[in-house]
Amino acid sequence: MVTAFVLIKATRDRIHKIPQEILDMDGMAEVYSVAGDYDLVAIARVRKNEQLAKLVTEDMIAVEGITDTKTIIAFRQYSEHDLENMFGLGME
Repeated sequence: MVTAFVLIKATRDRIHKIPQEILDMDGMAEVYSVAGDYDLVAIARVRKNEQLAKLVTEDMIAVEGITDTKTIIAFRQYSEHDLENMFGLGME
């Protein structure tokens, strides 16, 4: 499973419509509105890198109002339980 975070800049007039258009795409799991340099963050979960490439370079590019994206691919996932163990070392 490939997980990626797609940081999205969008035009103001489309910022509230873009999330649903993204969620309708195969492989998109979640979309968040965020503060900072980007307007939205989409989380993609696909089986292969080729699917991610299509999603970002073909499907998302067709969405009106997206002006820029930056894709970050995850290498490893840490669950809440794993994080508790990592940060709790030596705390007993």
